Amino acid sequence: MKNKKIELLRRRQLRKRAKLVNSGRPRLCVFRSNRGIYAQIIDDSQGRTILGLASSSPDIRPEIANKNKTEAAAIVGSRIAQMALASNIKKVVFDSAGRKYHGRIKALADAARKAGLEF
Repeated sequence: MKNKKIELLRRRQLRKRAKLVNSGRPRLCVFRSNRGIYAQIIDDSQGRTILGLASSSPDIRPEIANKNKTEAAAIVGSRIAQMALASNIKKVVFDSAGRKYHGRIKALADAARKAGLEF
């Protein structure tokens, strides 16, 4: 059963990513684990990561202490948007890595939009 779930997730990831890579914009890629959430802005034309932030990063750790995982995801989303705007990145495409757009993924995306990032 578990292998089937992983296989289906991988298929969704590849299907979504194939549509996003050719957009010409940097990609805001989100990875969700049981303990934390990670966000990266990736330039697929050059094949490199421009920015990255995780809920376990030392500079953001004091901010998310005593917060639940959804609130931590929102803080990560707003901080990655601030970092992107400081790096002169205003428009991105959102890559949820095959996950449903709800919960922590949605909280991160909404916070990034609210902070000024367009996708």
